[in-house]
Amino acid sequence: MLNDSIKVKGALSISKNGVVVQEVNNLVVDAGKTLIAARLSGSGSVLSHMAVGSGSTAAAAGNTALGTEIDRNALTVSGGSASGATVTYECTWAAGDGTGAITEAGLFTASSGGTMLARVGFPVVNKGADDIISIAWEVSIL
Repeated sequence: MLNDSIKVKGALSISKNGVVVQEVNNLVVDAGKTLIAARLSGSGSVLSHMAVGSGSTAAAAGNTALGTEIDRNALTVSGGSASGATVTYECTWAAGDGTGAITEAGLFTASSGGTMLARVGFPVVNKGADDIISIAWEVSIL
């Protein structure tokens, strides 16, 4: 009997004003795993948005939303950019957008609500009104 195990791993890099300030791994939530299965069968929505928040609750498999969402923006490329077994999702918060103490992020299929693929919490990144935050999020099939 052939025994093959597929895993999904995500990691993101957060840059503030062009300087990387955080690199963290994420949790692919239960709803995200269901979304992956739906996409493999040709149904389900593509990932189109990334959100940041100020929640302090640790990511958990049953999460369907951020703890305290601050702002959600469209991805630079809806559906991400694939290379091999990795898809990269990128999003930018311009000056004046998404300002606050950012401590969490998530990938979603819609501009509000939608299905969340992954969630991550991290030490605070303070985004002032003049700051630009960019997040590059890689999701890999192992």
